[in-house]
Amino acid sequence: MSANHSPAGQQPTATYESAFLKACRREPVPHTPVWFMRQAGRSLPEYLKVREGIPMLESCMRPELVAEITLQPVRRHHVDAAIYFSDIVVPLKAIGVDLDIKPGVGPVVQNPIRTRADLAQLRDLTPEDVWYVTEAIGLLTAELGETPLIGFAGAPFTLASYLVEGGPSKNHEHTKALMYSDPQLWADLLDRLAEITSAFLKVQIEAGASAVQLFDSWVGALAPADYRRSVMPASAKVFDAVASYGVPRIHFGVGTGELLGLMGEAGADVVGVDWRVPLDEAARRVGPGKALQGNLDPAVLFASTEAVETKTREVLDAAAGLEGHVFNLGHGVMPSMDPDALSRLVEYVHTQTAS
Repeated sequence: MSANHSPAGQQPTATYESAFLKACRREPVPHTPVWFMRQAGRSLPEYLKVREGIPMLESCMRPELVAEITLQPVRRHHVDAAIYFSDIVVPLKAIGVDLDIKPGVGPVVQNPIRTRADLAQLRDLTPEDVWYVTEAIGLLTAELGETPLIGFAGAPFTLASYLVEGGPSKNHEHTKALMYSDPQLWADLLDRLAEITSAFLKVQIEAGASAVQLFDSWVGALAPADYRRSVMPASAKVFDAVASYGVPRIHFGVGTGELLGLMGEAGADVVGVDWRVPLDEAARRVGPGKALQGNLDPAVLFASTEAVETKTREVLDAAAGLEGHVFNLGHGVMPSMDPDALSRLVEYVHTQTAS
């Protein structure tokens, strides 16, 4: 049974009445729920200690380590949901794509996808390919109890960008060149990535994740017309693939102010908003029937406590009329953030919004 539905005659899941899932369902909440993207954040000393000497991708494949890292921010910050510790390229690595995460660089792909023949690198993902995900989530749900676990995956466009560019890119020139020059190959690439991403999310939901978030980190590089024509069908396919589970589906991208309505239209129940668009304006762009997530500028956390509270109050005031609101930063936790500032932020949001 999904965490989002409580069919008649069946007992609800332990997480069903959590503030986080209530907000995602646009129901009244005891307080505004809080979690942070990348909330282990590389900022916690306990995180740095357990990761010491272990490469990123290897750390994502050790169930006990994944569970420990996922739980650390819940213990320290008392956030309302845990985000599964992983990386967006994990499913690609699991199906045999020759890639690695280079410290200080990011994912680097040995053989970029530029031709139709290159698509052969992308076979179907099976649960056996990511057995460690199932095992880690089993460990996590046993520990988390009533705290929901959010599943995690990269969206087809962002995965395609890494695969086509061969690594991180500021301008996405190879990606856009392929998208414009060979729209059929592009569509086939994104469709295959949608299948892989869907399979990865299904594994997490079936193992016990209470919600899922699709990260489209680089999609803000596109104009709305290009998104609608060349990206939205693949994202919609992912959301459709997991719709029957009934878990909330969150969609987030960076620099996506002009795409917010389309991202909601793709099938998300909750639309993540970065810090560039106030939440009341984001609600106007997204339209009714969706909860919103966000959207404090992460850089604010480096300011004084008084300044953080002032800016947080602005976010909460902008969210006052929303159908549902999950408080988050407008992007991920930065490595140099003071963990205590994050803990104070959670407590402030909880206190200010307690009913």
